[in-house]
Amino acid sequence: MSDEQPSFDDTGFDVDDWTRLKPFVGVLATLDDVQRRVAIFALGDTQNGRPIDMELPQPVIWWTDDGEEAAIVVQAEAHDTEDGETMEVLGLLTPDGGGAVALLEDVDLVDDTDPVWRKLVTEAIGDEEGDED
Repeated sequence: MSDEQPSFDDTGFDVDDWTRLKPFVGVLATLDDVQRRVAIFALGDTQNGRPIDMELPQPVIWWTDDGEEAAIVVQAEAHDTEDGETMEVLGLLTPDGGGAVALLEDVDLVDDTDPVWRKLVTEAIGDEEGDED
């Protein structure tokens, strides 16, 4: 299965090409998957880990301490803590090519026509294409 998982690059995405991002689905990620850049995170100190059944990649608005950020969910797993709580953890890619980990409760699932998401993506990458040919 690992041969089917494409690696993430640092090129990021824009409002029109985010669908090319390939998700990590169907299995729990390992440290090796993260090191090979096919997964965003691997959790080793939890119990009963399982993939979350959701359509990926998925645009989201991520609520951080600094405000709203646009991202794409490319990995989704649920893990139980020692206290019996279930954490729903997401691996995110940001428009500038970065990776991040967030809890499902800290994002709003949107579609790519959402004007706030589109604005956040555009602001995050700036005018990288420029006006010159």
